[in-house]
Amino acid sequence: MNTGKVKFFNVTKGFGFVISDDDQKEYFVHATGLTDKIQDNDDVVFEIEEGKKGMQAVNVRLSK
Repeated sequence: MNTGKVKFFNVTKGFGFVISDDDQKEYFVHATGLTDKIQDNDDVVFEIEEGKKGMQAVNVRLSK
């Protein structure tokens, strides 16, 4: 599992970006990849998988 912070998430449009703590890369996240409700600046735990347009964050949940 990767850790990171929500850079941006638009609830209305259902997508945003997460920044990984390890390599500071930004990963796209879609509402279908969420386990918990997230908002900007939340600390999260997530997995990375290949999406239609590159790597994306999935199984995103709030860090305890």
